[in-house]
Amino acid sequence: MILPYHTTDSSKKEQVAQMFDNISPRYDLLNRILSLGIDVYWRKKAVSKLKKGQDQEILDIATGTADFAISIYENLKPKRIVGVDISEGMLAIGREKIRKQHYNEYISLQTGDSENLPFESETFGAVTAAFGVRNFENLEKGLSEMYRVLKKGSKIVILEFSQPESFPFKQLYFFYFQYILPFLGKLVSKDNRAYTYLPESVKAFPYGKDFVQILEKTGFKNLQCETLTFGIASIYVGEKK
Repeated sequence: MILPYHTTDSSKKEQVAQMFDNISPRYDLLNRILSLGIDVYWRKKAVSKLKKGQDQEILDIATGTADFAISIYENLKPKRIVGVDISEGMLAIGREKIRKQHYNEYISLQTGDSENLPFESETFGAVTAAFGVRNFENLEKGLSEMYRVLKKGSKIVILEFSQPESFPFKQLYFFYFQYILPFLGKLVSKDNRAYTYLPESVKAFPYGKDFVQILEKTGFKNLQCETLTFGIASIYVGEKK
């Protein structure tokens, strides 16, 4: 198991929460710098996989500073979006963004464990996650919870890092991820481990066909995987039948 911090005895959940609390003040800035702003396009592309519906209630897992939840609302105008995250530091920044944009009536954020969601089964018309499932302590348990709270006939949309496989982009990508990104992340966030953990967690994550098989095992049907930007990220779409 890949952990943010190797020197403590706390669980992965606790360490992930601590890490995101530590980097939350600079998280959005670093995202834009380190991805050259392309993460905004990735989120919009993922949102386009959802069906527009005024009465739809959507759950955004590992919502962080609410960028994905806000993008969903601005593009689809659903009735309600609930964002859940284990980092109160990230949620505090997300709530401030929502307040400034006067979206409080439509988007609410709450502290919660994605592997033990505090919702009734079949509550939501869509469940989403952007760059969050990679941090689950128990991936299959977290996905099973997402399946449980999703209504029958509804979609799950997951945006997550993957790995380029073609030359020379694969080599350039790993050089950037292994050396440049941790240096810049440490410089700006002041957390020595956060942006070393990122490439480690991406490298360990079962992307592409392997992740699709896990989603299938969880119960999702009609699964699709679309790679973005030479394979740096991928969008996974599935349905609960």
